[in-house]
Amino acid sequence: MTAPAAGRSEATRVISLHQQLTAAQTALQRIAVLVACGATGAAVFNAVAKELGQLVGADTANIIRYETDGTATAVAAWSRSGTAIPVGTNMPLEGRNVAALVLRSGRSTRIDNFADAHGALAALIREHGIRSTVGAPIYVEGRLWGLVTASMMRDELLAPHAETRLADYTHLVAIAIANAQARADLAASRARTVIAADQARRRIERNLHDGVQQQLLALALQIRETQASVPPEMSEVREQLSAVTSGLTGTFDDLREISRGVHPAILSEGGLRPALRTLARRSCVAVDLSVHLDERLPEPVEVAAYYVVAETLANAIKHADASLVHVEAAICAGRLNLSIDDDGVGDVDPARGSGLIGLVDRVEALGGTITISSPAGQGTHIRAELPIQRWDLSLDRLDRVDTGIATATDVSASARTRVVGETSRTVLPE
Repeated sequence: MTAPAAGRSEATRVISLHQQLTAAQTALQRIAVLVACGATGAAVFNAVAKELGQLVGADTANIIRYETDGTATAVAAWSRSGTAIPVGTNMPLEGRNVAALVLRSGRSTRIDNFADAHGALAALIREHGIRSTVGAPIYVEGRLWGLVTASMMRDELLAPHAETRLADYTHLVAIAIANAQARADLAASRARTVIAADQARRRIERNLHDGVQQQLLALALQIRETQASVPPEMSEVREQLSAVTSGLTGTFDDLREISRGVHPAILSEGGLRPALRTLARRSCVAVDLSVHLDERLPEPVEVAAYYVVAETLANAIKHADASLVHVEAAICAGRLNLSIDDDGVGDVDPARGSGLIGLVDRVEALGGTITISSPAGQGTHIRAELPIQRWDLSLDRLDRVDTGIATATDVSASARTRVVGETSRTVLPE
């Protein structure tokens, strides 16, 4: 090769290397932005699979998580042709495959030909048309979490050391996983705090109802019996006993109201629908209540929804100067949706210290969202969404999974109540 030709070849190699480095840096920047913005694990995983697959020139790429039962699960997938091992695929690790090799060695590896590879996963790989694969481990806080793979569906092999290039970028996946876990731990901690407080309130309510209230009631009955046995000529004593009985009755009523404020018994006994009806009937402002619920909801969701409505009605009475409040509760897409609108003066700012700020904390602690709109002179409008999940109320462990509750259009039972002060008209479905 002549000197000029050699120079051109070296220049071409340098340019190619520079382009590869630029592409790698650009890919890293895009992934880093996702991680820094707190994107969900799924969004980061899919972005990483795509970026790393394209970076090494692969036809398809996956991020795979090791499970405690000795299998592995695809949590992200990308393919140039749209054909890849789908997200959610659970794979056994016996036989010869990249996932098993990485698990055993803890290092990057590659398989350039699956023709003779054995095992269920190797068969699945051949079924998807994959000819060769490279893989790099993902370590999270020093523990082998999973791996990222890049594969070819053509006879052409990936470049030498492609698995090493993958390993250079898996730390971003580890950061995303650690961030997602930290957010999940924080959310679980907030939820445990809310649930623990609600459980304590319920215990106080039960103690008041089963203890002090019953004692006051028994004492009032005893005094009435004593009053009945007093001779008519001792009218002054009878009047004194009557006053004591009236005082006990008033104390009993006050204690009952305090007990309801601590935790409404009707919520535990009957659920959200009757609890909201009771709130509406007792409200000093007219309430147009529409409830679409087919069954009981998880207790934390019911409690949160109850207090959202209760605090909003209290705000409408104390601060909004409202004459009517519209309240609607319905299930849609696995979430409880609350809509509360009043015709008051508006201009409510939770930051100024109203009870609404506590509602934001309560709803967000359960993984929900709440928005408050209160333009001056146009009333206050609150929208809250709470995910319908089954909650393990043990304070040592908090798990949430979908309950599969039907959407609002599938709900067969609904109620619409028009309440004005203590009078109401309720229409229930047949």
